[in-house]
Amino acid sequence: MTKPLIAMPIVDLDAIAQQLGESGKRVHVLWQESESLAFVARGREYRSEFHINPSDEVMYMIRGSMNLHYRDTDGTEKIAVIPEGECIFTPTGVAHSPRFAPDAYVLVTERLRRPGEKDRFQWFCMECDNFLHEESVHVADYRTDPVAGAYQSFFDNEEARTCDKCGTVAPTY
Repeated sequence: MTKPLIAMPIVDLDAIAQQLGESGKRVHVLWQESESLAFVARGREYRSEFHINPSDEVMYMIRGSMNLHYRDTDGTEKIAVIPEGECIFTPTGVAHSPRFAPDAYVLVTERLRRPGEKDRFQWFCMECDNFLHEESVHVADYRTDPVAGAYQSFFDNEEARTCDKCGTVAPTY
């Protein structure tokens, strides 16, 4: 009796990045199996939110570089620069905002979401750094591009984009 083959995908990251660039899509999911999620993402023209992931995350820059904005334990915004060919480990719960150009590509690996776990997306005022708004979603399938969905909800809500401290309204892009 022969045993069934185990799916162990070998991925050409450069080819996936090329396909993403040509298609105009933002995300290409490599796998969502067992407890593992891996995808290649293309940079966005604009990104301002901070993502809070319910699992650890590893990001490897395939092409280009990234400015990873993150919030320290005291809430201070800091930036880690990740050059092409290098990677960074982001622990569970660290608010982070991967900012990189549309012609740059990153490989992201993380744990699949468990039932009831939520990814959170937070925005802060560009003028005074006051907390503006949070979107919270359960990500059952990363192919749905939860970042785009969170942005759409935020952009469609002027009240959420308006700072209650200084009155600045976050722009829509």
